[in-house]
Amino acid sequence: MNAHREIFLQPGDWYFGGPDLVLRTLLGSCIAVTLWHPQTHMGGMCHFLLPRRFGTSDGRLDGRYGEEAIAALLHALQQQGRRAGDFHCKIFGGGNMLGRYSNKDSMAGDDPCTDVPCRNIRAASTLVRDAGFDLQGVHVGGEGHRNLSFHLHSGEVQLRFVGNGAQIWRKSS
Repeated sequence: MNAHREIFLQPGDWYFGGPDLVLRTLLGSCIAVTLWHPQTHMGGMCHFLLPRRFGTSDGRLDGRYGEEAIAALLHALQQQGRRAGDFHCKIFGGGNMLGRYSNKDSMAGDDPCTDVPCRNIRAASTLVRDAGFDLQGVHVGGEGHRNLSFHLHSGEVQLRFVGNGAQIWRKSS
């Protein structure tokens, strides 16, 4: 059995690499987006805090913001000569950590969305769609936190959700 190198992503981190990696993170209201290429077993993950930056930038991508975290992952896969549509994508997180759980559908764009978890979930959904990734599943919202382990050799995401009320969706084969 091959040894796998583990990398723990803090808020604002992103990483892209090969099959010898296990990427881990812990999420509350933040979002993790995982990307996996089934033929090459390459992929990546980002852990962002907010949908977008509301100030000036020095020109460098900042993984704390969803727009920039996804842009960084797109740049990494393009450097490998890959297209976004070839990657399986999953979205996790957006948990309400303040105990004021709302049962609205955070993925739908028709309700007002004022809290950080809801805005993060909607931003992730839009960014993934606009980038052209093949969205395979989501586990978002609810109350509580998520502990993720993403195994690039298989594309498997092990999820431990301590909470309730999550929205779960998986693509049908």
